[in-house]
Amino acid sequence: MTQQYVPLVDLSHQQLQVADAIREGFNRVIAESSFIMGPQVTEFEEAWAKYCGVNCAVGVGNGTDSIELALRAAGVGPGDEVIVPTNTFVATAGAVLRAGAELVLADCDEDFLLGPEEVAGRITARTKAVIAVHLFGQAAPMELIARVLPPGVTLVEDMAQAQGATRLGVRAGGLGDVAATSFYPGKNLGAYGDAGAVMTNSTEIADRLRKLRNHGGNARYEHLDIGFNSRLDTLQAVVLNAKLALLDEWNQQRVNAAALYGELLSDLDEVVLPRTLPGNGHVFHLYVIRVPDRDRLLLALNERGIGAGIHYPNPVHLLPAYASLAYRKGAFPTAEALSGEILSLPLYPGITAVQQEQAAGALRSALRG
Repeated sequence: MTQQYVPLVDLSHQQLQVADAIREGFNRVIAESSFIMGPQVTEFEEAWAKYCGVNCAVGVGNGTDSIELALRAAGVGPGDEVIVPTNTFVATAGAVLRAGAELVLADCDEDFLLGPEEVAGRITARTKAVIAVHLFGQAAPMELIARVLPPGVTLVEDMAQAQGATRLGVRAGGLGDVAATSFYPGKNLGAYGDAGAVMTNSTEIADRLRKLRNHGGNARYEHLDIGFNSRLDTLQAVVLNAKLALLDEWNQQRVNAAALYGELLSDLDEVVLPRTLPGNGHVFHLYVIRVPDRDRLLLALNERGIGAGIHYPNPVHLLPAYASLAYRKGAFPTAEALSGEILSLPLYPGITAVQQEQAAGALRSALRG
């Protein structure tokens, strides 16, 4: 049998399922010329808030803006410290600095998540917020982190990789004081370009967010604050409305695919499979394993037609852009060790058992040299 290329991500299966609904939605927007803040934006915000189990969702331009605006709306700014895990996409860290706050990095645990001990050890009198990143598809232990926070410290969720995930029966987005997400196309709930949202139960924070995203006001030529131009496009809201109806179904396909990988790779002693934290409902945005000699295996898999990848090859504190923070190599040993071992295998709604068997077989062959 001729082996086919297996991509790391393939959005075609999802696209086929929503194409008609999106086409109809686009035609409506075009006919009404409601390109900016059309009714579909409010429709999505209300549906997404209900899905996340929160009172308010505010659509914004992208995921990075969602984190920055969440911080600003919560009152974080110059002179404040924000604790962030170093093993995250750089946008989480960048958003803190864009908000004018000081970035305080922390290590992760063996499950890639920020834990309460790390947070407790880095809290100072200037700590104003903690951003817990729900990485690879599962939530950080938010209730444990909340217990170590002094009064007045805002607990923020970066849930871009955990849309639909649960912690103790509560969906991501409703686990902290405020949550931020990206709808980048490859996310579990992805738009057709950049888009994001901020979720909260606080009507006060939500009102600030609506002003901040729209040049500082809720009405035309109303500028109560110095704001931003970061609104969710109506066309993207159409896409998100159509896809949200299928998110649980697609997440279940991810869970099923992860279970199959678990069976296919269970006898490989060299491979550390992903673990679901007790109390978590994992949605497997990524299927991340740990392997020895990772770089060699990545090259071998790619040569065998398997689109494996790395998320992420370098912790934030080792990136050149953040050298001014003066963290040295060895500052965060767990994150640094994991970054040299992690390998993401292809996983997405619509991936076939044959494709997964091909990926697992290629990994098995590569491990044998």
